[in-house]
Amino acid sequence: MDIKAQSLYQEMQAMAAQTRMEINPISVPTGNPLEVNKSAENFADMLGQAIENVNQLQLNSRKQQMAFEMGDKSMSLADVMVAKEKSGIAFEATVQVRNKLLEAYKQIMNMPV
Repeated sequence: MDIKAQSLYQEMQAMAAQTRMEINPISVPTGNPLEVNKSAENFADMLGQAIENVNQLQLNSRKQQMAFEMGDKSMSLADVMVAKEKSGIAFEATVQVRNKLLEAYKQIMNMPV
């Protein structure tokens, strides 16, 4: 997976813009109540995929590092360092998203009912 800071930033802005969209009046759903909130399922899938991608980047980085340390001639130091930086940036982005989610959860829990 190729992580680009600009595309990640644009995705985060698009997600933030979606949350600010005008909210339509509440309507009573007709149908299966388990199928009402599709966005929660999509968010869970998206979050799971993001974590899996970060994990794959870290595993790939470690694999390249091991190959370089063992003397694999097809691995250059530059390739290993780029893979390591990609996995580090992906991990930092994941930690930041986790921190924002925890902060939002705390704010919601502190709201008066």
